[in-house]
This record gives sequence, C-alpha cells and structure tokens, in this order.
Amino acid sequence: MRAARLVTTTLVLTAHGSRDPRSAANTRAIAGHLRRVAPEYAVRVAFCEHSTPNLRDVLRETTGDTIVAPLLLASAYHARVDIPAMIAESGVDLRVAPTLGEDSRLVQVLGERLTSAGASRFDPELGVVVVAVGSSRAAANAQTATIAAPLSRGTRWAGVEVAFATEGPQPSVPEAVERLRARGATKLMIAPWFLAHGRITDRVAAYAAPAGITMAQPLGAHRLVAATVLDRVEDVLTARAAA
Repeated sequence: MRAARLVTTTLVLTAHGSRDPRSAANTRAIAGHLRRVAPEYAVRVAFCEHSTPNLRDVLRETTGDTIVAPLLLASAYHARVDIPAMIAESGVDLRVAPTLGEDSRLVQVLGERLTSAGASRFDPELGVVVVAVGSSRAAANAQTATIAAPLSRGTRWAGVEVAFATEGPQPSVPEAVERLRARGATKLMIAPWFLAHGRITDRVAAYAAPAGITMAQPLGAHRLVAATVLDRVEDVLTARAAA
C-alpha cells in the first residue's frame, strides 16, 4: 500500500490533444481517477495541441515541485520533441515521467476490451489486429509491435498482428488483415491501441464496419491506465530519492 503524503507535488497529466472532444474528456476522466487514488498530488491536465489548456500555459501558472506525466503510449514525437520543447520554453525546473509504454496492465485492459466486444480466448478461428497510431521512428513502432505476444498468450487464436493507422509504418490495417486470413483466421477483430476515440479510430471503424470486422473500444479511462500513470510518476520520485 502506498503511504499517504501531504500535497507537495503538482502532477501535470499531459496528453496529445485532439479536435475531437472525446479525447480531452478521456484525459480529464483519468485525471479524476488520479485525484481519487492519489490525493497527495495536485493533478492538472494539459495538452500539446488542439485542446486546452496548452502545456505552455499550465507550466507558466505552476509553482513548486512539478512532474509532467505524459499520457502517451509511445515514446514518439510528442514525448521526445514537443513536450521537452514546451518545458524549455517555460523555463520551469521540473521532472518528466516516462511514457506509458507497453505496460502489462494496459495489455490486460486491451484484452478486456476484446472480451467485452465478444472475443473468446478459446476461439481458434479468431484473428486480432491491434491498431496503433504509428510513428516516424522505427524503434517506437517495433516496441509497439511487442504487444502481440502478451496479448495472445494463453489464447487459441489464429494470431495477433499489430498494424498502424497512419501512412508510412507497416503493416497497414488491411495488410494485417490479409496476414491473419493467410494464417487461417475466419473471424477478425480490431483492438485499438489508443487511449480514447478520435478521428483516427473513426477512420479505422469506417474501414472495419463494411468489412464485417468487429472493433473493440480503446483503453479509455480504466483504473489500470491511471495506475500505470501513477507508477511512472512514482518512478521519478524514487529516482530522486536514490540520487
């Protein structure tokens, strides 16, 4: 059990941001989880673009001990370029937690979303396409692709393929579908490796529906998503204490 502390640290939960209001609503719901389970942090929400408040504005208003917690699955452009640049512009001395990554708890949530959408772990005819946004960094895409093994573990599925929804990274969603069909899958499901619905997941859904492919819900504001964020923040605090 985590020991309670007085509020001494501001946690700035920082998401990508989207023109789709569902994305910001999901970020605020996760922030609500954090406030309930970790009242020792003053939790604020910020975004890199599109949504408000912008991270630059939040940092200008923040004083005292501050940790920026990226609500991002991959260590790609926003984590490696945008957020550090905004922090540098703000001139605030703070720490940044790691991105969420391919945490086993998030893979568990992904499995739960598939089950809720009708997937059976014992169906040998089922092929699952995990769809992620994709990155210009090959290393980030390769890391995302590691989701397939733990997600399929303990199942009798025909296979799991990780595909990317943006142009460039391979395989694309249709390519992953064909790979699974070649492996004998006669039933297909899509599992969005996204924190919330938005324009990209809508495009994936527009492909899936006429193809007769069931699409599960994204990870959403699940308690295990909040727990993963909190662990990344605690890692930062542990590293400081050990320094």
